[in-house]
Amino acid sequence: MSLSDTQTADPPQGDVRLLETPTAQRLLNDSTLVARLAYTGKDGTPRLIPVNFLWNGGEVVIGAFASTYKIRDLRARRDVAICIDTTDAPPQALMLRGKVTLTEVEGVLPEYATIQRAGMGEEAGAAYLTAIDQPGLRMVRIALRPTWVGVLDFQKRFPERTPEPVLAAFGANR
Repeated sequence: MSLSDTQTADPPQGDVRLLETPTAQRLLNDSTLVARLAYTGKDGTPRLIPVNFLWNGGEVVIGAFASTYKIRDLRARRDVAICIDTTDAPPQALMLRGKVTLTEVEGVLPEYATIQRAGMGEEAGAAYLTAIDQPGLRMVRIALRPTWVGVLDFQKRFPERTPEPVLAAFGANR
């Protein structure tokens, strides 16, 4: 079941049913977009990094090398926020929050391979994966099953909150 564009205004910000909206689905399934992962560092200060991701229908999956600071920090504090957004105007943004699960694997994480092939192309992705898949490689599957979801879409979800001159300047129709 998915929500039509006319139903998207019904769930409030924070409601996980917003994942079913056309805007959320478009952002989650666009392999050209980069997500921004926010988490807390070892020293207690915020971190924000761009990451490639894969939406599997229930989780946002991010692959990382096991020995990174990011993994060390996420093991200590699993609460994260993720933002996936567009750069065109009026902008669209999907904001997710929750606790990640971390699963360490030997070798290349399958989702990471899928992400690299989608982003680099099959041939370049395969070459990259072959180059990194060396004995001793350990990766971590970072998975977020969102518990809070927000959608900002000033063209479809909140057109009344976008000033008319802004909509006109970008050729948006109401």
